[in-house]
Amino acid sequence: MFSLPRPLLTRTFIGATTRRHYASATRPSPVHLLTLADLTAGQIHELLVSSAQHKRDAKHTDKPPPQPLRGKTMAIMFSKRSTRTRVATESALACPRYVFGIAGYPAGRERVAARHVHRGVEHGRRDHGQGLWARGRRARHSTVPIINALSAKYHPTQLLADLLTLHESATNSLTPTSDYSAHKTHPSKTLPGLRVAWVGDGNNILNEMLVSMPKLGVHLAAACPNGYTPDPDVVQIAKEDGKRTGAEVLLTTVPEEAVKSADVIVTDTWVSMGQETEKQRRLKDFAGYQITMDLARRGGANSGWKFMHCLPRKPEEVDDEVFYSDRSLVFPEAENRKWTILAAIDALLVRGRF
Repeated sequence: MFSLPRPLLTRTFIGATTRRHYASATRPSPVHLLTLADLTAGQIHELLVSSAQHKRDAKHTDKPPPQPLRGKTMAIMFSKRSTRTRVATESALACPRYVFGIAGYPAGRERVAARHVHRGVEHGRRDHGQGLWARGRRARHSTVPIINALSAKYHPTQLLADLLTLHESATNSLTPTSDYSAHKTHPSKTLPGLRVAWVGDGNNILNEMLVSMPKLGVHLAAACPNGYTPDPDVVQIAKEDGKRTGAEVLLTTVPEEAVKSADVIVTDTWVSMGQETEKQRRLKDFAGYQITMDLARRGGANSGWKFMHCLPRKPEEVDDEVFYSDRSLVFPEAENRKWTILAAIDALLVRGRF
């Protein structure tokens, strides 16, 4: 089963540069999940295998679940408003397999929260099972493992959900009449060779796609307007990974070029929280970027192309015909936030070594 290496190169949550976080000389350095850039392809695969197994066990079997985290505590910290992430996290923690105690903390209280949820290391033991679930925070001050729930630069749990959804789609596990079989096939067999197109803002979702998909052998083409391109360092990571795996990485400003031969078309909101004052300018800048059947036809997407969006969706990003069609995977994608979050917690807090 998946376990993270120690020490792990982590990346700051905010900003374009990356750097190592050094542990205190008096205590071990915690292992964090801040971005999939820090994981190998094999480690990402194992998280997906674990996610599929958790989903299958919870939804498709009657066997009594274990409760490996009964009596443990995890703090959930948000500096931005959250609906899907918070619901997915709390439902994952409330799953009968885990039974967590949950403590909510305001942002900026990492050191206090760490003391409330982690006692073992400070007393010289290597206990594990406590940690922080943080949105928009840095890990440098934490003495316990942190899972990045979203930051300005990266969104690893969303990409895990997207990758699980792609894997399930490839194994026909999303078809209502089919038995769930995603846990029977390794994602190294289903993901390499897929062609994913991104049409939209060069935001944290695209950054995370760039540092994960080419590493897995997934071809990635991204169309972003001028002035909305992804961070240069993640583009460099993507190109280096693509050279090793044979995955193609294309950056363009033309949506039709990005969707050519695409198996999956992905977008996100163009006007996020805090950007409302820029809405009219952004809508003008993103003219022609709406996902439609006509765009897919003009660009030459594969006949069976699928659509994904991390939500919340606005009509200017994708029209109703696509969003509510059989091509749309957005609702399984949203559900899979729960199962991939569960796998990340299992990896760091149950099977980790701290």
